[in-house]
Amino acid sequence: MNERHDEGPHEHDRGLSYDLPVLARRRMIRLMAGASLIPLMGCTTEEKTPASSASSASSSSESAACAEIPEETAGPFPGDGSNGVNVLKESGVVRSDITKSFGDSAGGTAEGVPLTITLTVVDAASGCGTPKKSAAVYLWHCDREGNYSLYSEGVTDENYLRGVQETDDKGQVTFKSVFPGCYAGRWPHIHFEVYGSLADATAATSITNTSQLAFPKDVCDTVYATDGYGDSVRNLSSLSLEGDGIFSDGHERQLAAMKGSVGDGYTATLTVPV
Repeated sequence: MNERHDEGPHEHDRGLSYDLPVLARRRMIRLMAGASLIPLMGCTTEEKTPASSASSASSSSESAACAEIPEETAGPFPGDGSNGVNVLKESGVVRSDITKSFGDSAGGTAEGVPLTITLTVVDAASGCGTPKKSAAVYLWHCDREGNYSLYSEGVTDENYLRGVQETDDKGQVTFKSVFPGCYAGRWPHIHFEVYGSLADATAATSITNTSQLAFPKDVCDTVYATDGYGDSVRNLSSLSLEGDGIFSDGHERQLAAMKGSVGDGYTATLTVPV
């Protein structure tokens, strides 16, 4: 990463200062909504039989196993029109290879260890057994230096590492990218938004879910030992998944399953119940 990260906290290094207030409000709303559904003691005469208790436990277990993907902030650099620029309405944003900029931008290419990302969007209400076909996913992340295209100094004319895909019959979208760097204050991650349709995504309307994907530490350590990721080694050394402001409340359902190697490239897969 360039010297500007050593000069003090820059805007994208202050991800938590942007992220946490939004996240806190969303989680408070969910907590309040959940509390309003708890019945007061003594308000019902129904007694649970062992059978009904077992059924309830089974139902709760299935529900917990297929809860919706945790809602997270899109952060300060979404590029979806909610904070300045809107890449979603640009011709060329619907693509699987997001390593290069497109359109009238500078035409740069993001360098780094190859990474293929596959998200499988499923219907949570069906028990995660039904794929959400013909939905859409907008995915974006920082580059090897920890910079976000469209926003960070030096890459404001670029729009690489951003793209939209329509889910197939299996509910899947796949993006060809590079492994993101680790910038100060945040665990390595990828942002994504789920839309009901491709038309909704390219119109930047009707987001159904916003979340983030996390990477396992062992893979991060291996990738960051390669050329070009030097600053990521230092930044990651002071972080943990458990201490991250976004993932600290539970990252199990957002942690990508990883395969591959530095030489051959990695694949990251995640099931996204919505």
